[in-house]
Amino acid sequence: MVLAMAGLAGVHREAGAANQTAGKTAFGTRVSEDTMRVECAGVLFDLDGVLVDSTAYIERQWSDWAASKGLDPEPFLRVCHGRRAVETIRLAAPQLDAEAEVGRFRDQPGDKVALDALPGARELLDSLTGVPWAIVTSGVRRFALARLAGAGLPVPSVLISAEDVRRGKPSPEGYLRAAEALGVPPDDCLVFEDAPPGVAAARAAGARVIGVATTHPPEVLGEAHAVIASLADVTLASSEGAPLSFRVLPLPVIPA
Repeated sequence: MVLAMAGLAGVHREAGAANQTAGKTAFGTRVSEDTMRVECAGVLFDLDGVLVDSTAYIERQWSDWAASKGLDPEPFLRVCHGRRAVETIRLAAPQLDAEAEVGRFRDQPGDKVALDALPGARELLDSLTGVPWAIVTSGVRRFALARLAGAGLPVPSVLISAEDVRRGKPSPEGYLRAAEALGVPPDDCLVFEDAPPGVAAARAAGARVIGVATTHPPEVLGEAHAVIASLADVTLASSEGAPLSFRVLPLPVIPA
């Protein structure tokens, strides 16, 4: 499968270290001044902030929950993106019993909130018919399924959620499980992530990762091999045979 992407300066230093004169790097191949072609055998997506526009909703949930506990929401908002609830609570409020609090979350009925698909998400997923792809989310499964349904997005055959791993992002466990379920080596997977813990998890799994600058500025996603504004900057160039080929349009910045 081949991807294509613009704004070549957005390619991370490490990815651009190899064979620049030939236009080929460890991340992909330069096909024009501002476009990269990236090949892989499988695609792994984070959900919130990559496919579904849920940032404001998630932050409101954390703020309301913190207020109900008499806690300042700011420490939770600083670390919640990209992490499971249990790790968020352990980091922001270590005095609480994180497992017990998360158990109460899971017992609550989910809000029926219609969230929008982020730009390019529906189009890219629709183009992946017959292509190995999965979602790896820090959210619980029933909430993930509800968000996909509300946004009108397809449900993949492989969806790794908070319940499926012993350690959440930045542990690579979720991405390793997804790659194994797809039957694709992790280093032949391309990951899309919007948060530093997810980028770190994908890198630790050995995958190539594209940061999506929806919840964080590009420089915060500096461990990604490249950074894009949204999935609208990605198109499937070829899915005939292996590898898959995408065209990717990186942002014109080099993450710090």
